[in-house]
Amino acid sequence: MIRFVVAIVLGVLFGLTGPRYLFLGWFSLIPWGIAGLAVGYWSHRGERVLVGVLYGFALCFSFMIAGYTGAASLASRLPFFALVGVFGALCGLGLTVVGHQLRSKREPSQEVL
Repeated sequence: MIRFVVAIVLGVLFGLTGPRYLFLGWFSLIPWGIAGLAVGYWSHRGERVLVGVLYGFALCFSFMIAGYTGAASLASRLPFFALVGVFGALCGLGLTVVGHQLRSKREPSQEVL
């Protein structure tokens, strides 16, 4: 349960601070990717999918809200932001799966010969 909360909080923190360092261009994706890999490395096998989806969705959704400066109301843009969040969830899923694979390669095999 704590891993789910940490994934959401981490995603929201990165998402809210993201518009502040957009001047870095695509390099601003590096901390997001490293955090996604770390969340996957830290997660257990059974929860890595949900942890990754929560991290990616929270990151993209909060990033879109934090960076929105349009004339239309924020509430009218939330469905589109949620759709972008689904894309972020897929990216977060990929990162956590790779992070978990990195962990699996470091741990000794538990197979019986």
